[in-house]
Amino acid sequence: MPATMRFLTIILLLLSANSLLLAQSKSLYQTDFPPEEFAERRAQIFDTIGDNAIAIVQGASYVDGFKVFRQSNQFYYLSGIEVPSAYLLLDGRSRKTTLYLPHADAGRERGEGEMLTAEDADEVKQLTGIDNVYGVHLMARHWMRYLTKTPYPLLYTPLSPAEGAMQSRDEAVGGQGMIAADPWDGRPSREGQFVHLLRIRFPQFEIRDLSPVLDEMRIVKSPREVALVRRATQIAGLALMEAMRSTRPGVMEYQLDAAAHYIFQINGARGEGYSSITAGGTNAWMGHYFHNSSVLRDGDLVLMDYAPDYRYYTSDVARMWPVNGRFTAEQRELYEFILAYRDVIVKHIRPGLTPEQVTAACANEMKGYFSTHQFSKPHYEKACRAALTFRGHLSHPVGLTVHDVGVYRRKPLVAGTVFSIDPMIWVPEEKLYIRIEDVVVVTEDGVENFSAFVPSKLDDIEKWMAREGVLQKTPPEQDFDRLRK
Repeated sequence: MPATMRFLTIILLLLSANSLLLAQSKSLYQTDFPPEEFAERRAQIFDTIGDNAIAIVQGASYVDGFKVFRQSNQFYYLSGIEVPSAYLLLDGRSRKTTLYLPHADAGRERGEGEMLTAEDADEVKQLTGIDNVYGVHLMARHWMRYLTKTPYPLLYTPLSPAEGAMQSRDEAVGGQGMIAADPWDGRPSREGQFVHLLRIRFPQFEIRDLSPVLDEMRIVKSPREVALVRRATQIAGLALMEAMRSTRPGVMEYQLDAAAHYIFQINGARGEGYSSITAGGTNAWMGHYFHNSSVLRDGDLVLMDYAPDYRYYTSDVARMWPVNGRFTAEQRELYEFILAYRDVIVKHIRPGLTPEQVTAACANEMKGYFSTHQFSKPHYEKACRAALTFRGHLSHPVGLTVHDVGVYRRKPLVAGTVFSIDPMIWVPEEKLYIRIEDVVVVTEDGVENFSAFVPSKLDDIEKWMAREGVLQKTPPEQDFDRLRK
């Protein structure tokens, strides 16, 4: 090897090693995605907004109370940066990206540890592949440069609320609606306030919504994203299995929640992807029951729907099982129908079909179920037949949030689309609600069910429940006086 080539090789190795050391010492930069993947996402933004536009994306603001900071999903998706109060500028004219970071705060770093700041500009560019890094105090001055001559560029920024920890877009929108409806509140959203300030300070800009662009991009997951959802699903499944074998009559719903959350934590999750649904008996009738405060009763079923926040990605897995470890005959006939429906759905999913085509094919196949199975009550058969007309069994996308953004319906499925399948039936005569939920990804030749390993067949559930769980091995302490002896 010529001397010049050896020298260049050594330099590249040193740069790579330095980048790794920086990522380890500056704990606020992720290691799940290479800079090239974030650059590809930003390139899609450039392609969409055109060469006479800029895009500005806010990061999440600082959170008080010594909580671990979690970046907003959209900012993380474009940069991987986990620093509060950061901003990202994408310039369609030059196709270059600028990151604005807060300046160093020595007192805060002494108390909380190192963080990436504007003073780390060279290192941040090296880590992230972002073209320019400046302090946030320069934003207004830099943005004025786009107004020195006409035509002024269009300014894109997300108008929909950014999702944070344990939050989906639909929940954020609903929460903002309730704030707006409160006559003694009515404060604007953070996005609304940002747009308000942009219009005051830069009235020349025509502001457009970047949210639909980002939403469309997030529908199809990259292989690295798929791997993170798969791992989040594995942790979710292990958690449900722990809750399943910890279930006994007399256990509290919140104790099952705690058993599952324990599994999240010891497997590296940063927290919950969403509040657990741990619903015994008729509590399951409430689709998003979250109180988890009731005692589990002999003879009832319990529904658990729970998943972690694992490196910004989550899942959505649900199972139902008998509190006493044995399904009754009536529970079996309803659950077996749902299980059969789930298996038919998985069988029919493949790329090139629309969700509507999959749903129609499944409903048509399930019609044969009624000629081979007898129901003990007419309203059980009525409920199961009604399920054939329900179009929500192929449910919402899953990814950075449990109800992820984007719409995959009404168009052919493509590889990399991740969503939940959620067959369910309602029996209003007995206030029964039966469902199971799995998370799948469309592959090049079919589908992968990430949560297939979680017991779902009735006999498998009963066998698993015969084992002791963490609540039996380490039961809640009741006799506090004993501890003082």
